[in-house]
Amino acid sequence: MEIICLIGKSGTGKSYRAMQVASLYNIDCIIDDGLLIYKGRVVAGVSAKKEKTKMAAVKRAIFYEDEHRRQVKEKLNELNIDRILILATSLNMVEHITEALNLPNKYEVINIEDISTKEEIETARRQRLKEGKHVIPVPVFEIKRSFSGYFIDSIKNIIVRDNKKQNVEKTIVRPTFSYLGKFTVSETVIKNIISYIVERETDALKVDTIKLDNREEGIEVAIYVTVKGLCTLNKLAETVIKKIKEEFEHITGINIINIRFIYKDLKLR
Repeated sequence: MEIICLIGKSGTGKSYRAMQVASLYNIDCIIDDGLLIYKGRVVAGVSAKKEKTKMAAVKRAIFYEDEHRRQVKEKLNELNIDRILILATSLNMVEHITEALNLPNKYEVINIEDISTKEEIETARRQRLKEGKHVIPVPVFEIKRSFSGYFIDSIKNIIVRDNKKQNVEKTIVRPTFSYLGKFTVSETVIKNIISYIVERETDALKVDTIKLDNREEGIEVAIYVTVKGLCTLNKLAETVIKKIKEEFEHITGINIINIRFIYKDLKLR
């Protein structure tokens, strides 16, 4: 197995450049901050960016915990890949990762300074220090369930692979160990936002009660409504649910696992 390492200090833009390097070396598999990423999908691991302290994040990134290490090793064996890109802050970190995952200890090293300008590195550092932004080289939909309740954004770039242009999306998060990380939205505010969206979208539904089931990956929502007049309920509910998910997740960063409408009453006009 061939190992390529992208080395750079924390906040210098390694994760931002990961897909570019992977494309250049025709690599499908990336190890970054505790995650095993294969063809743009998270296939194993837990992100160090979810940890509450920097020390816990470091341990997660070098696969210090037995179960985390076992899960990623099993997936690597299953994939049977011949080339991996490892993102790390130092050669010492690379050695910890390769030892933990039983990977070869011979590797090619690329320094972030070799592929990014001083200005680009300074911009990345400024975004990390002043805004607490961290990049994960996967699309938002791959990671948002794991980061429900965090500030999440996305960036898109074009890379060339096999002489074809590809749009690549990366996710930006603010972890709990940055000064802007996970935040809390009260249940009252959540219910008010959902109720407002429902009654703004249609006057055929009156919200009576909203019940929430909080889970680590997000919330499940049950909306009890009174139906006012005759309408095609299934189609209406589908439209309103789509609107709630789009707007609520954009406003709060909280992932909605599912939404159910429960019809309590029917009032004919």
